[in-house]
Amino acid sequence: MSALNRIGLGLLHRMDPERAHGLALRALRAGLVPLPGRITSPRLACEVAGLRLDNPIGLAAGFDKNAEALTPLARAGFGMIEVGAVTPRAQPGNPKPRLFRLPEDRGVINRFGFNNLGMEAAAIRLAQRPRDAVIGLNLGANKDSDDRAEDFARVLAHCGRHLDFATVNVSSPNTEKLRDLQGGDALRALLAGVMEARDWLEHPIPVFLKIAPDLDDAALAEIAEVAQGAGLAGIIATNTTLDRGGLTSAAKSEVGGLSGAPLFDKSTRLLARLSKLTDGKMPLIGVGGIASPEDAYAKISAGACAVQLYSALVYEGLPLVPRIAHGLDRLLEADGHASVAESVGTRREEWL
Repeated sequence: MSALNRIGLGLLHRMDPERAHGLALRALRAGLVPLPGRITSPRLACEVAGLRLDNPIGLAAGFDKNAEALTPLARAGFGMIEVGAVTPRAQPGNPKPRLFRLPEDRGVINRFGFNNLGMEAAAIRLAQRPRDAVIGLNLGANKDSDDRAEDFARVLAHCGRHLDFATVNVSSPNTEKLRDLQGGDALRALLAGVMEARDWLEHPIPVFLKIAPDLDDAALAEIAEVAQGAGLAGIIATNTTLDRGGLTSAAKSEVGGLSGAPLFDKSTRLLARLSKLTDGKMPLIGVGGIASPEDAYAKISAGACAVQLYSALVYEGLPLVPRIAHGLDRLLEADGHASVAESVGTRREEWL
């Protein structure tokens, strides 16, 4: 980490976390953050559900909820960028404070509750997106909606023409009863509506499902079966956890979803189980606790075709992106892999 980056992060960490995040986004939009541009190599270039990526390092949803920093993020070295979650109508989310750093654990707890400016504002920004980046949208539902399942399809229908992919988010723990939609019958009906909206797009796009890490074997098997039956492009594993085991930071008991380093093992084990359930035939994107090239490589060798970051950026900043990408390239080379695809699932059994 450079001295400048260390100083900048130190100043941000003296602020309220949500205020610091907003300031970081403004600095990014203002061009004050050095960015590496595209990062790729013959080993790093890969394809996920028909999406051609420069590298398998993606940005997870939540960092840019309202698609405000698409142009600078496209130059930050990510292979793919997911913005949102976006709901049909704007909503303020849960009361503040709702974002908490856990520095001793290298984790973050949030209880945002899908705060965003709504699909109309998102669509305007997405229409002006850079065309040389792979950009997707995390679909959400309004807290007070009469039909949350329909909300996901509405957002996709409204924004879909500007996207390369979309993600159905029924796994956030911060909207009451949202995770109930992960159940078989409810999920099947929800996905049918989303896929119908996808099929009406002039250029249908891949649709992913983002799942929780707190699923037992039966629930995970049911989700895998429903996802494959619905024709989804893949599954993103995982969202944040409600588990608080082993934490030491002062904010460890705050209500909300836990992400960052404490989630790594749990999310990777679920990823490996899901890879085995789907026999490696459904593209998986690994999320949860990635903070190094070794972490990214572990997710890929456990069964992920690509990975996404977010919480580690709180502690390392955007220079983490090229560090992980270049480090992953070296790890692949050291193990004799000519591509990311060659390494997917090669160490899955170690996580089962």
